[in-house]
Amino acid sequence: MRIVSADTGGAVLDENYNPIGLIATAAVLVEKPYRTATLSIVKYSNPFDYDLSGRTALKDEALLGLKLARKVKPDVIHLDSSLGGIEVRKLDDPTIDALRISDRGKAIWHELSKDLQPLAKRFWEETGIEILAIGKESVAVRIAELYAGIYSVKWGIEYAMKEGFVRIGLPRYMTVEITENKIVGKSLDPREGGLYGEIPIEKIDTDWEIYPNPVARMFMVFEAKI
Repeated sequence: MRIVSADTGGAVLDENYNPIGLIATAAVLVEKPYRTATLSIVKYSNPFDYDLSGRTALKDEALLGLKLARKVKPDVIHLDSSLGGIEVRKLDDPTIDALRISDRGKAIWHELSKDLQPLAKRFWEETGIEILAIGKESVAVRIAELYAGIYSVKWGIEYAMKEGFVRIGLPRYMTVEITENKIVGKSLDPREGGLYGEIPIEKIDTDWEIYPNPVARMFMVFEAKI
């Protein structure tokens, strides 16, 4: 099975380690043996002007996943929304009302479905490829989350080289390593079977460090400065 998935992650943190806004949405193609991505693309947001409600992230993920899927023709698309794997093309208002999710989650999907449901239906009619709201139960979504963290680190390095300093919160159970020519992100969860991702990078001219987030257990912080 060839899976395209998308997720958003990596947040600029303030001095108290609170998230200001999310940085990167990554879409990935994942194939057997399902430990990393065959291909990845990214869309960067402005973390200093970002809607943290979840609406922006979900819409960005769906659109970026479709962009990659049109190129690589996967068997299925997985989105990071835990609705039990329901097909997004079926998410009309009565179906959303019947979902066993929070009222806030229903409100978000009522708004998003106006655009995403007809888009998913049209894509399915044209290609036969389903878009599933499956969430982190999908290994492919988790790999997309790792890539979002990796791309956030790349963004952070470039930002620090211009602005002098940045502090970024990485996705849950994730760390990164930076070599001369690439950034490698690895899952810290031993139950995940060694999931990882990597992207190329030019030689960097910043100091950086990784350490645990003091106010959010299970999350690591990446700092870069010149």
